Amino acid sequence: MTTAREIMHTGANCVQENETLMDAARRMSELDVGALPICGPDNRLHGIITDRDIVVKCLAKGKDPAHMTAGHLAQGKPITVDADADTEQVLRTMQDHRIRRVPVIDDHRLIGMISEADLARHLPEERVGHFVEEICR
Repeated sequence: MTTAREIMHTGANCVQENETLMDAARRMSELDVGALPICGPDNRLHGIITDRDIVVKCLAKGKDPAHMTAGHLAQGKPITVDADADTEQVLRTMQDHRIRRVPVIDDHRLIGMISEADLARHLPEERVGHFVEEICR
């Protein structure tokens, strides 16, 4: 049984909820990623911010990314998977919520992220194809 811990990429960098969207965008650019976890002062996961969130929820509404914080976009309880979840559970969670990346949690702490690219590297091609069909419909 392959677990989330085995397919995730480690070292997920958090943007703090009090950091600006400009800071978040710069970090995404430096790391060449399209999403960052949002963490609070307790270093616990409070949400996820995507490059699309910055464009749609800030720029398109005429707001200033140099003043709006990541915490403004942290909405609701983030969808996560446990580090010991098997890949079927990971896929089911991502498909059920139609998300392309999911944080991996161990002992209530963020330890990594799983993206579509991670799935493509670790799962059979037909399984990844079915996943992409499900979340893109």
